[in-house]
Amino acid sequence: MGITLPDTVYQVLTPEGQVVGEVPHLPPGRMVELYRWMVFGRAFSDRMVALQRQGRMGTFGPLNGQEAASVGIAAPLQAEDWLVGSYREILSYFIKGVPPLAIMEVYRGYVSARYPWEARCLPIQIVLATQVLHAVGLAMAIKYDGKPDVAVGVCGEGATSEGDFNEALNFAGVFKAPAVIVVQNNCWAISVPRSAQTAAGYIAHRGPGFGVPGYIVDGNDVLAMYQVMADCVARARAGEGPSLIEALTYRMGAHTTADDPRKYRPEGEMEEWSKRDPISRFRKFLLDQNMLSEQEDRQMAEEITTEIQGVVEALESRPAQDPNQLFDNVFETATPQLESQRSEMLLRNARTLGKE
Repeated sequence: MGITLPDTVYQVLTPEGQVVGEVPHLPPGRMVELYRWMVFGRAFSDRMVALQRQGRMGTFGPLNGQEAASVGIAAPLQAEDWLVGSYREILSYFIKGVPPLAIMEVYRGYVSARYPWEARCLPIQIVLATQVLHAVGLAMAIKYDGKPDVAVGVCGEGATSEGDFNEALNFAGVFKAPAVIVVQNNCWAISVPRSAQTAAGYIAHRGPGFGVPGYIVDGNDVLAMYQVMADCVARARAGEGPSLIEALTYRMGAHTTADDPRKYRPEGEMEEWSKRDPISRFRKFLLDQNMLSEQEDRQMAEEITTEIQGVVEALESRPAQDPNQLFDNVFETATPQLESQRSEMLLRNARTLGKE
């Protein structure tokens, strides 16, 4: 019997924070921890945008609106699991163990060998969908080694139009790789709407075509995301093969700081989605359940602001990037072409600084 198409969107909390599904069995402290990560993600995103506008940071892709999906993706993972994402998954990376300073260094243009590989997150990917192939490759390595670990690959809905996405799903399905593929469907691939990506009712419908079960989740509901992700991770860990999850969410900010969404988004769309804000929804639930107080919420926000400021200060206390390092981390021994490019760059820098 084949795998059936998913036709319902899994949800635990309504946009108003009311319980409509089974709440995951998590202690109150863990619930508040998930909420804190969501608040941290938005504060970090806002600060990165502000730094870019001030000329203190490179181009950045805000994650506002996608905090619930990002937290739900990473929270069920164990230390030995792998996570591979794009620039929109930095909050997931934080939860997995990548320090915020390491991400700030990337966007500031630092190149070094200090990347925290122990977090088991590959560097954030810019090229669409290639990270999905990487995740399946990691999953196959896990399977070959006979380890009980899982590899998670995350992309946006625009990346599902790339061949790499479909090839990765096909390979994972054929070889029953212990992988979970998550699509953060935030409605817009820069200025291209989701409706232009596929004629299918849901992107999750792609899964059964490759023999991979698909699941549709309210991506603005952190509890729903957590539960479906936990179930799919457990399935992969038990040797039952891969899963495809589509998280229905919305990119409340611009695609990047080089984008102006007012030029292509329909009037009123942002206002409508703001009513489904993932942070407001979970906050309401926690307050209603007496897991969080107004005072604790304010104190948390203040602590997060201070924490992020500390990261900014650590970043800006670093010495300037050594241009030579741009050529030192590709090959063990630089090729003649790279050495030629290095010499040309150093000569141009010397001329610019008047030191020739």
